[in-house]
Amino acid sequence: MTAAALTSRDIAARVVTTVRTGDRAALLPRLPADGGLSWVRRGEGLVAWGEAARLEVSGPRALAEAAAWWDDWTAGLDVDDHLGIPGSGPVVFASIAFDPTAGTSVFVVPEVVVGRREGAGWVTTVGDVDPRDVLPVAPALLDDGPPPRLRYADGALDPATWSAAVATAVGRIGAGELAKVVLARDLLVSADVPLDPRRLLRRLADRFPDCWTFAVDGLLGATPELLLRRDGRRLSARVLAGTAPRGAGADDDRLAAELIGSAKDRAEHALAVDSLVQALEPFCATLSAPEEPDLLTLANVRHLASDVTGTQRATGPRGRAGLLELIGAVHPTAAVCGTPTADAAAVIAELEGMDRGRYAGPVGWLDARGDGEFGLALRCAELVGDDSARLFAGCGIVAGSDPAAELAETQSKFAAFQAALEG
Repeated sequence: MTAAALTSRDIAARVVTTVRTGDRAALLPRLPADGGLSWVRRGEGLVAWGEAARLEVSGPRALAEAAAWWDDWTAGLDVDDHLGIPGSGPVVFASIAFDPTAGTSVFVVPEVVVGRREGAGWVTTVGDVDPRDVLPVAPALLDDGPPPRLRYADGALDPATWSAAVATAVGRIGAGELAKVVLARDLLVSADVPLDPRRLLRRLADRFPDCWTFAVDGLLGATPELLLRRDGRRLSARVLAGTAPRGAGADDDRLAAELIGSAKDRAEHALAVDSLVQALEPFCATLSAPEEPDLLTLANVRHLASDVTGTQRATGPRGRAGLLELIGAVHPTAAVCGTPTADAAAVIAELEGMDRGRYAGPVGWLDARGDGEFGLALRCAELVGDDSARLFAGCGIVAGSDPAAELAETQSKFAAFQAALEG
């Protein structure tokens, strides 16, 4: 389309405006009932709605095609953004398939973004909507009403069959075929009333404030795992592997001590950290990971956690890698797949019995400067129609894993989303 052929609507659609605001209202209540996008932690982050552009992509070059599409879409925009901070200006939300080659990844450019970062607030609009007209509309007040009546059903595998799959995987690991594999299961739920994603997101954020509460194209959850953040050349990630349930009083302290002292869990955690570090090293001038993991305590479980930080090289063989290229390099880590990666992926395909779709895939956002944040889509559910959802939970299987304990771990992880459903 030539410039002469552009209509006034086409021209307006190429205008992106960001204005600073002093609005302090909570972000999540601003979302509409349908089509909301979210990436929020401790009251900061991004919420968005509307659809200025959309890409669904799969195949061996899915992320490269998505990066080229985003570059093309942002080229030639008329951008008015005096903040110039990560998340201001044009933004695309993404939910990437666990296997981007076989599954479908979704990229959405919203028409309206409301953001907050380190106390700075802003609104971005695409098209002829004045961002100053967005915030005067008060956030919706949600009346929770009585909790819905829920009916649960087994997903692809019933608990006994899934436990048998875990036992088979442990046998493969014992035989030296691989070191770790992550096996997941799904759980189906239906309600007697429509499920409101805004209520689910708000409950998740209230219960798990240290997690990133996300929503992209019907997949929503609260992930504790940051796959990769880029701010200029600064890179950071939070690796989680090794999990224990919570207890009451002295029992909770005992469970925490057992987790930090568990040789099995520490070995699983080291595999996850090493897989991320090895994937990032070619792109980094500096890269560091702690020698000892910390404990991340959530409402329902604890994890071994390590924060990895680095500085991206100024240039590379093909110039400096973009964030989606980095995501493609590090995903899937041992935290959601296993190690060696190819062997673990083959075992998952053989034993798991389900299509993960976008579960355990990268989810987050990217701006036009190349900054962004991606987590792993964990502690999540995919909404199916108005009143049904598919929940997911997985466990890292290593030498010494006990099928009954791993089944209990999935039940603890399902509880994160079940609490949001049940009110």
